[in-house]
Amino acid sequence: MALQISATNPEHPALLLELPWDVPLEEWPEEYLVPLPRGISRHVVRYSRAGDEVIAVKELAERPALREYELLRDLDRIGIPAVDPLAVVTGRTDADGAPLESVLVTRHLGGSMPYRSMFETTMRPATMHRLMDALAVLLVRLHLAGFAWGDCSLSNTLFRRDAGAYAAYLVDAETGDLHPQLSQGQREYDLDLARVNISGELLDLEASGALHPSVDPIEFGMEICARYRGLWDELTRTSVYPAGKYHYIERRIRRLNDLGFDVAEMQIEHASNGDTVSFVPKVVDAGHHQRQLLRLTGLDTEENQARRLLNDLESWMATQEDYAPGDPLGARPEVLAHRWVREVFRPTVRAVPPELRGAMDPAEIYHQLLEHRWYLSERAQHDIGLDTAVEDYIKNILPKAGETLLPTTD
Repeated sequence: MALQISATNPEHPALLLELPWDVPLEEWPEEYLVPLPRGISRHVVRYSRAGDEVIAVKELAERPALREYELLRDLDRIGIPAVDPLAVVTGRTDADGAPLESVLVTRHLGGSMPYRSMFETTMRPATMHRLMDALAVLLVRLHLAGFAWGDCSLSNTLFRRDAGAYAAYLVDAETGDLHPQLSQGQREYDLDLARVNISGELLDLEASGALHPSVDPIEFGMEICARYRGLWDELTRTSVYPAGKYHYIERRIRRLNDLGFDVAEMQIEHASNGDTVSFVPKVVDAGHHQRQLLRLTGLDTEENQARRLLNDLESWMATQEDYAPGDPLGARPEVLAHRWVREVFRPTVRAVPPELRGAMDPAEIYHQLLEHRWYLSERAQHDIGLDTAVEDYIKNILPKAGETLLPTTD
């Protein structure tokens, strides 16, 4: 059979033809290879170049290569974090005409690392917890999309830090299967595999001396199950909020925060019987909220102040008619953020008389007002609104508390 290259981009076949497909992947000359760290794989994997792009080439039988290629394309279409499929090369033969295995070609995920490379220096337990959180987020997103992974492990995942955020990407979909919806049994099977695989991989690291002595591989394997279940329950629990009761939404966000996650995206669907809210979680590193708030609004704050303000900004944006994530015709987040500063943040802060502000800066004033609104709304069991909270805060809190005010979370 003649060499065939099936590609997502019509430009890729010509670029890929320059590679030595008549040579087994394990024997490719150095001139074709890019020296990047590789994870453990049951197949031979090499990094190479196709034009200006760095690609990952994996050698496997034709049928699973074509199947994984289509699965990765499906995951890309539904927005799941996974490597980008570029092509499948079939019909390979060596110089003597003997058949060679097909290859799957994916785009190298820039800035990503396999887990073993990340453990070349002993990783702090706190960082490991965030990586496990990122993997839990990935597994939940896959299951919500109806994808049964079949082999969730650290080895089949790439991790990337991007502006303080930790993200996990699926790198091996060979054992996966896409369904309209997963049963609880399918999800539990995936989760049990993840627990066993992760514990085993960490035990290997422990044996090589690359694991922090305080880390228990078995406990960490079980931790991803607990993180997954807490996140799954919080994200899949259906709630319809009566109009105006946005403190209920804030309560959900706080619960996500308590689980160690933040809200990457929130969508509110308006209906006659109430508002349905959905969340997309993310895992972040220290200082992420400060950087994000500064980038969006120009406000330079402390980390916990920034987290609180960003939650309010995200809730406010989700109520705007021109907020449409992913829609090129919708308002960009930066535009909405500056509108929030102009129409919400500044007027609210200015409502507090300067002589009562003490040593508080504008961000702390707004943070305190949001906390006060939360307490009053919880007590009243409905959203009292920011204007009412400001009025009560000025009348009942500021005169009594002076500069101490409510206890800050910073």
